[in-house]
Amino acid sequence: MPENDQPMWPSSDEDRSSSGARETTPMALPDPPSAPRDDPGVPKVTGTEAPKGSWFAPNVPPEPIPGLNAPAEESPPPPAPAKQDLADRLGSREPRQAPPPQPPAEQPKAAEPPSAAKPAEQSTQYIRVEESELEPTAPASDGESTQYVEQPAPKAAESTQYIEVKPSGPVPVVPIERHVPPREEPKPEEPQQQWREELQHWREEQQRREEQLSRSAAQRQEKPGREEAEAPQQPWSQRIELREDRTGDRPAEPGDRRPALPPEPPRGVVPSASAGSLARPQRIEPDGQRFDAEATVGIERPTPFPGVFQQQPQQRNEPPAEPPSPPAEPAAAAEPPKKKRRKGKIIAIVAVVVLLLAGGGVAAAMPKVSNRLGLPWAPNAPKGDSPEPVAATRQLQGPSTSGQGPTANGVKSALAAAAGNSALGQLNGSVVDPVTGTTLWDHSASTAVTPASTTKVLTSAAALLAMDPNTRLSTKIVQGADPGTVILVGGGDVTLTALPLGTESPLYPGAAHVDDLVAQVKKANPSVKKVQVDLSLFKGATTAPGWAAGDAPSTFATQIGSVMADAGRTDPKNNNSQRVANAGSALAGTIASKLSASAGGQATAPKDAKVLAEVKSAPLTELVSDTMELSDDVLAEALARQVALATGQEATFAGGAAATIKVLKDHGFDTAGVKLSDGSGISTENKIPAKLLTELMAAAAAPEGKNPNTAKLRPMLAGLPVAGGSGTLADKRFETPASQAGRGWVRAKTGTLTGVNTLAGLVLDQDGRVLVFAFMSNGSDQQPGRDAIDALATSLRKCGCS
Repeated sequence: MPENDQPMWPSSDEDRSSSGARETTPMALPDPPSAPRDDPGVPKVTGTEAPKGSWFAPNVPPEPIPGLNAPAEESPPPPAPAKQDLADRLGSREPRQAPPPQPPAEQPKAAEPPSAAKPAEQSTQYIRVEESELEPTAPASDGESTQYVEQPAPKAAESTQYIEVKPSGPVPVVPIERHVPPREEPKPEEPQQQWREELQHWREEQQRREEQLSRSAAQRQEKPGREEAEAPQQPWSQRIELREDRTGDRPAEPGDRRPALPPEPPRGVVPSASAGSLARPQRIEPDGQRFDAEATVGIERPTPFPGVFQQQPQQRNEPPAEPPSPPAEPAAAAEPPKKKRRKGKIIAIVAVVVLLLAGGGVAAAMPKVSNRLGLPWAPNAPKGDSPEPVAATRQLQGPSTSGQGPTANGVKSALAAAAGNSALGQLNGSVVDPVTGTTLWDHSASTAVTPASTTKVLTSAAALLAMDPNTRLSTKIVQGADPGTVILVGGGDVTLTALPLGTESPLYPGAAHVDDLVAQVKKANPSVKKVQVDLSLFKGATTAPGWAAGDAPSTFATQIGSVMADAGRTDPKNNNSQRVANAGSALAGTIASKLSASAGGQATAPKDAKVLAEVKSAPLTELVSDTMELSDDVLAEALARQVALATGQEATFAGGAAATIKVLKDHGFDTAGVKLSDGSGISTENKIPAKLLTELMAAAAAPEGKNPNTAKLRPMLAGLPVAGGSGTLADKRFETPASQAGRGWVRAKTGTLTGVNTLAGLVLDQDGRVLVFAFMSNGSDQQPGRDAIDALATSLRKCGCS
C-alpha cells in the first residue's frame, strides 16, 4: 500500500492490485441479458464462452438515512472541495455505459461487461477470481471456466456483480479490495454535491461530540464503563483497516474473521451495495462457498453509516486531511490522574512520618536514650525536687592528721582474726601510725626474713636518698678507633626502648628511643662500618648469689648490663615477655643493622672520645615509680648500681647491696639484721625485718615537715600498686570476699617467691587515718598465702581503730 494511502488508479481495466499474484489471460465477456431477471441467480458459463472480466468500483451511493448520512435539518453552505477529498474518491457517480463485448481475438485486454440494456440506476461489476486446486470436485473444462454471479437489485441503488472464477495453480490468490472508479465518465454534479453536504454535516456532528466529550472528561473518569461508548472518534476518512491471514496458504476460515463483521449472507447471494457504504470483497469457491477476503487495503470506513464494520478504528500515523479541532479543555481531562498521583504522594509521606514517629517512640522508650534526653520516664529521672547547690572546694585534702588517732588495741582487735589464718605460715609484721610514728601492731617485726620483691623498697629508698631526684641516665655513641667504627657506651639506662620514634613505651613512659641514637649517628658519621659496645660501667658477675639458673634470662630478668633495650624484653609492650640473653650485645647488633654496619663486639671507649649521639632516660623519680609498680627486677638492679656509683662503691651486686644499707643507715633507719645479695629480691639470701619496711613507709607517708626524709621518699609512694587496679596488685589480687573491701584502698609493694608472700604499703581506715604496714609470710603456699595476706591488709581498711 502506498505510504500516502492514496488509491492508485490503473491505466487499464486489468487487475494489477496484487504485485505477487500470478498473471492470467483476460477473457471476453458475453453479452449481458437484455433485461434484468426477476429471479437473480448465477449464470452457468463454461469453456470459451466465458467473458473476460475487469475490475470496476460500485458507483452506487448508500441509502440516505436522515440524521446519520443525510442532514436532518438545513445544512450550512458546503465548503470548497479539497484536493483528494474523500468524497471525490467515494462520491456518487453515474455508472459508465460499457461497450458491447468483443471477441477475445480482437480484444486482448479484459472487456467491459455489457451494461447498455440495464437501467440507468443499476451498474454491473465483474470480479475475476482465480480458482485454486484445493477443490477437485469443481467443474472444469479444457481451458478455463468463468462463473457469473449477479447481485440482486431490489432497489435502484443496487448493482450486479459478476465473479469470474479461473482455475489456478496450487498457490491461492489473496483477493484485495480496491476501489476503481470509471475512467471517462464525469461525475454528476448533483450526487457529488449531496455527498459533500452529508460529509460536512457528519464532520460538524463529530466536532460537536468531541467538544462535548472533552468538557465531560472528569465525568468519564468517574464512570469508566462509559468511556468506550463516549470516546471521541477520529474522522472516518483517517481510518484504515488492514487484516492479513498469516496462516500460510490456508484460506481464511470463519473463525479467523474480524470480530465485528456483519453476518454472512446466504449462499449464492451477493450482499447488496446498500448493506454498507462499501462492498466487502469475498472469495467464492467453485462449490459456491464464500469467505471474507484476507486483507482490506486503502478503504476508509465511516462508522456512523449503517451496516459498516463496528470495529474500533485505530489511530493512523498519517496527518488527517482536515485535522480535528483540539479539545476545549485538555487540562481538565488530565487533572484526575494528577490528583491520584498527588494523593499517592500524600499517602507515602504520611506513611514515612508515621514510621519515623513510631521509630522515635521506640527509641525514646530505650533506657539509654531516655536517660540521655532526660525524659520523664527515664530510669534515672529525679524522683523529687533537685537539692540546693552546695559550694564545692577545689582543694584536695589529705588524710586526717588531727583528732584521736588509731590505737594499738583497735588495730590488734581488727587484725586478730585475719592474722590467725594458717595459710600465712610464719607471719612477721608491723603496723605504724605515720602521723605520730607510733607502732600499733608488732608481730615479730624485728626478725629478718626473706622479703622477696619487697627488697625493692630498700633499693628505691636508697636511690632517692642518695641521688638527685632529677637524675637522668645517659646512653652515648662515640667515635671509635677509626673513622668507620663507633662505640655504644652504656650509662646504666635499661629503659631505652626499641619502639619507633613517636611511639610511647607503655612500660617506661618518657623513655629514650634507639632510633634517636641511630638518626644522630647517621647525621654525624654517615660512613659507619662497625658498631661496638662498652659495658664497662657495671662490674663483676651479671647474676647475683641466690639466683637460680633459670632466672636469667627469664620472663622477669636477664644478665645485668649497663645498657639494653626495654630491659631485655623481646616485646617492648609486654611486661611478662621473655628476655634476651646478653641484652647489651644484642642492642649493639640492632644498632649496627640500622646503620648498615657490622657488630664488632665489646670494646672500651676512650675517655676523650668524640660523642656522636646521646639520649637520656626519664628522671630518677619516674624510674623508681616504674620499679615499684612493675616490680621490675632488671631496673631495680640498675638502680642499686647507681646507688653504688653515687656512694663511691663498685657497681656490682655486692657494691649495690652495701651502698643501699649504708645510705639507709646514714639517714637514721634501723638496718639491724638486714642482709642483701641483690637489689631486686630475686635472691633467696636476702633478709629484711618487717620493722625496717614500716619505718621507710612511715617516713614516706608522714606529714610534711615532720621527718627530714619525707620530701625525698614521697615519690616512692606514687609507684605503689593499687589493690585490684594497677601493677602487681591488678591480677588475681583482692578478689576473695575477705579482701574485696580493700580494692582501691590498699596501696602496697608485693613480694613473691616459692614459699614467700610479702606485702608492704599503706591504707586509709574508716576514720580517715593513714596506717602503714608490712606483712611477711614465710613457709606459705603461693595462692593461699596471697589471699590470706590480702585479707590481713583489708582488715586495716575496715578498722575504726581509735
